[in-house]
Amino acid sequence: MPPLRDGPPYVMTEMIAAEPALAERILTRLSGVESGAGRLAAAIRSTAAAGLQVLVTGCGTSEHGALGTVEILRDAMRRAGLPATPGSPLAVQAFEASLDPPSRGLLIGISHEGSTAATNAALATARANGVQTALVTATDRSPGAALADIVVTTEELDQAWCHTVGYVSPLIAAAAVGGHLTGDGVDAAAVRSLMAAGLSDPATAESVAAALVRTATILVIASGADRPAARELVLKLEEGTWIPSAMRDLETFLHGHLPATDERTGLVLILSDRDRRADRVARARQALAAAAAVGLRAAAIVSDGADAAISAALTPAGRIVVPEAPGLPAPVAALLSTATALQLLTERLARARGTNPDPIRRDDDRYRAASEAAG
Repeated sequence: MPPLRDGPPYVMTEMIAAEPALAERILTRLSGVESGAGRLAAAIRSTAAAGLQVLVTGCGTSEHGALGTVEILRDAMRRAGLPATPGSPLAVQAFEASLDPPSRGLLIGISHEGSTAATNAALATARANGVQTALVTATDRSPGAALADIVVTTEELDQAWCHTVGYVSPLIAAAAVGGHLTGDGVDAAAVRSLMAAGLSDPATAESVAAALVRTATILVIASGADRPAARELVLKLEEGTWIPSAMRDLETFLHGHLPATDERTGLVLILSDRDRRADRVARARQALAAAAAVGLRAAAIVSDGADAAISAALTPAGRIVVPEAPGLPAPVAALLSTATALQLLTERLARARGTNPDPIRRDDDRYRAASEAAG
């Protein structure tokens, strides 16, 4: 249990503030070809050359890290000119992967502490089938690390249970692996600056939180490489603010979900992916216009390019604007620019609601019993 505090700053607050420097440290440690990231890049290269599939798996926040990892690796593999294997790389949920394990290729697990039962079961069953395994985790001294042929250690551990470092660190590791695949490396200072920018406007985050604090539910919509961030924001909202929330793909949102919404519904658009930007912006405008007609409280986390293309009137609850970072690969820029911003929004919304995000409600006997029942 994290130390319980009467009010902010929470442990989560301190974890978020530490992430820009943490990101730079991880990238520096993983820059060598003999590092875990370098060895994983070599394994991905040989797997692709053999026409085999690369799978990435995890649970909870780590599942969202796995989804983001796939976005980053897909782009890096394409830019590196590696042979394209249908359905590779692909994210798979860990429990499902343990029940239907691959028989060939490479399985990469994402597990912050290396102790998630479903992820370890997926690694164990894959390894028993002769599949090469890898794990991205905080330390190589964990049960999961013992099941992996390659371990990529971030050496950074979350101190709050509303995991923030647990989401960011595998994305940073994936960026490092992508840099090895392409041979371009990753500008660690640029990443640090980008993530710091997501924390640079707490007043706006507080304003958006004030507009959303009385909502009965919150929907988060996104497209492309922004979808892992949308899923992660939903998890953070439910863990840290206790507001029921759901993720919808940008297009999916407009196909049958609006009848269940009204003025008590909050909406957050995440749009930072610069790939096919014009198409995504055009559809986002339509989604926000539909939300306005119903009376949803719409807000957004957007890059400055998308911000300029979407009328402020469409997000009356406000918006957090993050930099484009054109010097970084598109999915890396999208995922890392929004990571600290979505976490800051969650933390400020927790403050507005008077909830402590650190213990994810396990300081309440009912929720502690629920956690124990879930194993």
